[in-house]
Amino acid sequence: MTKNSISPGAVVTVDFPGATGVKRHPALILSTDLYQRTRPDVIIGLLTSQVAAAVQPTDYILQNWSAAGLRLPTAFRTYLSTMPVGAVSVIGHLSPRDWAEVKRCLTQALAVV
Repeated sequence: MTKNSISPGAVVTVDFPGATGVKRHPALILSTDLYQRTRPDVIIGLLTSQVAAAVQPTDYILQNWSAAGLRLPTAFRTYLSTMPVGAVSVIGHLSPRDWAEVKRCLTQALAVV
């Protein structure tokens, strides 16, 4: 996979370190095409199947999770990280509605306009 095959709003899987070892989890590409052209990493946001815990103003329960390549109901949580571009595998892409809501969450969470 090349950096150009991923884009903002892409749903990916990535290995996250945890208390009991490394586990493959879904995540969301948040970095722009410009960022990805100039850096060896991507900015990702956490996706979780623990939708009952996604109750904060900066959380969003995806409406079109299945069409995005996910197997279970999924929520976006504004927990950000970076990963090397080679560590992510694209499995789908958010619907326009879900992507707009995730961007709304990010606008509420980050001090950028």
